[in-house]
Amino acid sequence: MQIAQIYTPNIAQCSYVIGSGKKCVAVDPVRDIGPYLEKAKAFKMEIVAVLETHLHADFVSGHMYKFSTL
Repeated sequence: MQIAQIYTPNIAQCSYVIGSGKKCVAVDPVRDIGPYLEKAKAFKMEIVAVLETHLHADFVSGHMYKFSTL
């Protein structure tokens, strides 16, 4: 299992990429999905889902953007 925390300092927000095998999920992604794609690529995994743990009223979530490691 691989777990990576992605911290966005200007909004003091933590999100994660969590995966196993060849698949992973992005948890609470911010609008700029680049760091999640980079981490998935480093893990040699494909992002297959996005998990939102709660309403994010303080920033725009990246869940609506197409995640692809290709």
